Amino acid sequence: MLVDSHCHLNYLDDCDAKLEVARSRGVRAFLCIGVGAETEDGVAAIAGRHPDVYTTHGVHPDHVVPDFDFTWLETALARDRVIGVGETGLDYFRLPSSDDGARALQRDAFALHLEHGASRGLPVVVHSRAAEADTHRLLDGHRGATGVLHCFTESWDLAKKALDLGWYVSISGIVTFKNGDDVRAVARRIPADRLLIETDCPWLAPVPHRGKRNEPAYVADTAAFLAALRGVDVETLARQTTENFARLFARAQLNLD
Repeated sequence: MLVDSHCHLNYLDDCDAKLEVARSRGVRAFLCIGVGAETEDGVAAIAGRHPDVYTTHGVHPDHVVPDFDFTWLETALARDRVIGVGETGLDYFRLPSSDDGARALQRDAFALHLEHGASRGLPVVVHSRAAEADTHRLLDGHRGATGVLHCFTESWDLAKKALDLGWYVSISGIVTFKNGDDVRAVARRIPADRLLIETDCPWLAPVPHRGKRNEPAYVADTAAFLAALRGVDVETLARQTTENFARLFARAQLNLD
């Protein structure tokens, strides 16, 4: 049994069919991630049709703008089948070095999500790109929150600091890429009880599907690669990552028998 711990099913034109294909490959649960108010209804509708789909709601750092209205998030997090907060976090990759204002807005939004997670007992789904120091500072400053650093591409230093704070780390299909050496180095070192696996579909399709639109079924290909990388069989990796998901996202109430 596998879990796709981070997917954007609302961006798939044929979502229902793709879920059937994924189930045929042993994927038994899916976490569909919201990235803003504009995705709330679509994400919720998919979970309403599929009892193995769970959801989160939040504002992706790329969607944070001045005077952004976060009041909708209170209602969104109270919807049925919501088991986490986010996607949130920091992404400085494309920001000019002089744009301190945009960085500050992202930090404020990230802190708000961490506060929601801590107060509601919900795990927070975190995106971090080219923002290691600030990501760690905010995690460390909100020790009542926990969650997962998704689609991890930062350094082992950040991963270790997050792990020490009780967070989980999720690996995507990037681990299979030819230029994915840094991700592979981190993926080898994540403790077995803190590892998650994801597609981040419809982006980042793993080898052997590079160049195609990613879909939940492909988490099985990433799992096979990651198992070999870590020197375990794929059944062991599937069990470990599924148990980790069930522990972190306890509201999903997965049947692991």
